[in-house]
Amino acid sequence: MEPINWKDFEKVELRVGTIVSAEVFKEARHPAYILHVDFGPDIGIRKSSAQITDLYEPEALAGVQLVLHAEAEAHALEVVPARLRAPDGSVRRY
Repeated sequence: MEPINWKDFEKVELRVGTIVSAEVFKEARHPAYILHVDFGPDIGIRKSSAQITDLYEPEALAGVQLVLHAEAEAHALEVVPARLRAPDGSVRRY
């Protein structure tokens, strides 16, 4: 994947959401959680998934805020692949 320039980056709609709850994603091919993320009154609560079961227990994710991007055409919100800080302070790239 090639990096985008600043002009294109300005077109990306970023949102901050708060995880309301997380549960084990039983149907996932790789261990993952289903995240219920609250984006406020304009968008409401949306679901996403994250393969972070080796870093967090689902109960520990409630209240955590995430920066996500809004997919304009589908009106869906997805977690941006990013560096995630583990509870021990280390950074993991996904």
